Order: sequence, then C-alpha cells, then structure tokens
Amino acid sequence: MAATNINVVVVTGNLTKDPELRSLPSGTAVCELRVAVNSRRRDPASGDWVDKPNYFDVAVYGPQGENCSTYLSKGRPVAVEGRLDWREWETQDGGKRQAVRIVANSVQFLGSRGDQGAGGNGISPQSDVPADTSDFEDAEPASVGTSDDDIPF
Repeated sequence: MAATNINVVVVTGNLTKDPELRSLPSGTAVCELRVAVNSRRRDPASGDWVDKPNYFDVAVYGPQGENCSTYLSKGRPVAVEGRLDWREWETQDGGKRQAVRIVANSVQFLGSRGDQGAGGNGISPQSDVPADTSDFEDAEPASVGTSDDDIPF
C-alpha cells in the first residue's frame, strides 16, 4: 500500500506590504501577499527569549485573491491555510533560482482595519443582530463562600 503524502500549512502573522493583484493570461486573479510570522527562541548569549521573524510569500487565486487585494493592507493580521509550492526557474543570465511559497486555500482576515493604528481607516466590524442581554440582568454575583450543595452537578 502506498503512503499518502500530506502538504498542509497554517500560519498566522502580519502582512509586510500591501497585496499585489495581477491576472493570469486565462483571466484568473492572483494576489501576492508577504506574511511575517514570529518564532520565539532563546538567545544563546543572554538566555532571554527573543522573537525571530520568518517571512512567507503567499499566492491567493480567484475571487478570494480579489478580496484580499481590496480589503487587506500592510500590517493587517491574517491566518492562511494552504499548501507549500516549490518553484524553480532560470534567470536571464542563466542562473538557477528556487523559491517556496504558500498557495492559499483560505485566508482569514484577523482583527479589523481600524486595529492598524493611525494608518487604518477606522472601519470596525459590527453585528446587525442585537445581543440579548436579558439573561444577565438582575443577576447577583456568586458568593465566595459557595458550598458544594449549591453546585448543580
């Protein structure tokens, strides 16, 4: 029986630049993202924990790529789920180049555009469904001296 290969990657981080949207000759939209993801490591010299950034190139295809281009900007936190894609090409001067990127299956926008500080445009998510807080009205806080007989399980 042949082994099954698995190629799945999930990263969360911040965009290091604004998304770049282009179209393939077929007309399919491709949005290129660059995501910085921090790793915590112990500095051997000082023994302190330090953040080391890792940078990933991400390709997002189709309508989702168009949405990324429209709604994302530098500094915005995102979660990307996809697969690793290894590419190799030859430069004009005959040199060989290689790169690994993430081809996204899904991109989740984390935080809000207003979370970026002064550079954001102040848009923050709001629900159009009113919250029912009637369950919390007239509720008395639990006393510190609650006995085991008061616990319902």
